[in-house]
Amino acid sequence: MAMLLLIPLLVLSMALFSISSATFSLQPGICYGQLGDNLPPPQKSLSLLTSLHAKGVKLYDANPAILHALQNTSLQVSIMVPNELIANISSNQTLADEWVSDNVVPFHPRTRIRYLLVGNEIISTTANQTWLRLVPAMRRIKRSLKALGIHRVKVGTSSAMDVLETSFPPSNGAFRKDIAGPVMKPMLKFLNRTKSFFFLDVYPFFAWASDPANINLDYALFESKNITVTDPGSGLVYTNLFDQMVDAVYFAMKRLGFPGIRIFIAETGWPNGGDLDQVGANIYNAATYNRNFIKKVMRKPFVGTPARPGLVLPSFLFALFNENQKPGPGTERHFGLLHPNGSRVYDVDLSEETPESEFSPLPAPENNEKFKGKIWCVAARRDNATALAAALSYACSQGNGTCDPIQPRGKCFKPDSLFWHASYAFSAYWAQFRKDGGTCYFNGLAMQTAKDPSYGSCKFPSVTL
Repeated sequence: MAMLLLIPLLVLSMALFSISSATFSLQPGICYGQLGDNLPPPQKSLSLLTSLHAKGVKLYDANPAILHALQNTSLQVSIMVPNELIANISSNQTLADEWVSDNVVPFHPRTRIRYLLVGNEIISTTANQTWLRLVPAMRRIKRSLKALGIHRVKVGTSSAMDVLETSFPPSNGAFRKDIAGPVMKPMLKFLNRTKSFFFLDVYPFFAWASDPANINLDYALFESKNITVTDPGSGLVYTNLFDQMVDAVYFAMKRLGFPGIRIFIAETGWPNGGDLDQVGANIYNAATYNRNFIKKVMRKPFVGTPARPGLVLPSFLFALFNENQKPGPGTERHFGLLHPNGSRVYDVDLSEETPESEFSPLPAPENNEKFKGKIWCVAARRDNATALAAALSYACSQGNGTCDPIQPRGKCFKPDSLFWHASYAFSAYWAQFRKDGGTCYFNGLAMQTAKDPSYGSCKFPSVTL
């Protein structure tokens, strides 16, 4: 049965490449996020991006300064309609026309805009009222492009792996029941009709980190030499976690009647750092994953995935910079190939022209096993008393008795010590709410530490791993 499937899929993949070779480059592009207060200006950033030999750049908006800087370059560009505009655009063609007129027309074709994504991970990041507006908004944007004579721009939207209800084994891949009919099927119909891509964000790191005891790290890093996983439903054999995840989406699309839609890897990568409680987030693993991913997508003959052998996988690596204003766990601020000052976090060449023997040695990984012990969440910065006071107030307002010990006559009360009180409040908040998704971040004002800040009779609450 598996062999019968493979033959038409191989023929399909060859045809798709011949049709689309002028549309995208085999060489990965890079996601250029801007959530940092210390990033270089656009012209410098794009110079750094091209020094990595990227062939494309993905933006999370339609920043005019960046689009202007991209004029007359060879970089293929992906731009994005912000999530918050989707609802209005979905029901108003005039707004769609205005958005395209303002954000595409002034730059196209001198800026090589090739992809226009309507929203970013809508299913994962917005209320479900927006979900039903997504495909109508995509249709209106496509209609606007056509009316303005712009035909070489693919319209889509990026999806995370949580659009799937089941992903293992890959042949059981299926979209979530709440979105399969009302959202995903109309979307796939649109992508199929317009010959666009299913833009997918694929992060083996998160899948592995959620279960490192049962998922082999080498299997997640494309480093597996003798570990394979056989899909009992299809008989397909997997040698890495990435292929497993991608094929689960192929099978999910096939289950809804759309086996021929191509996947574009809209984001993938591995964090080069993170918090103490985030296993495997280090420079060694990040370099290993990204270098091996580049090898995979650049290999000739094209390897595709077990369910789509020989199929070209266009892609963007995440991300250009470590972005210090991204909210959430520490890994969110440590996906960059570059530091904000332009220096490389580790050596990488997206063209594969530089031999790895010429790269600088990588530091040995020190957190490939889960941290064991106590962790506290303390204030990290003293330079913004107003923000620190607001964060302290927020932490103390959560839970029951969170900040009682730092009230007057409390065991941890220190008069005129905002920094100290904030540290206690952050630890107390995190100890209560970590299990519910609370983070030790507070807009960059907090950090994790393994050093106990307690003193005397004042005991700081902690998280024990």
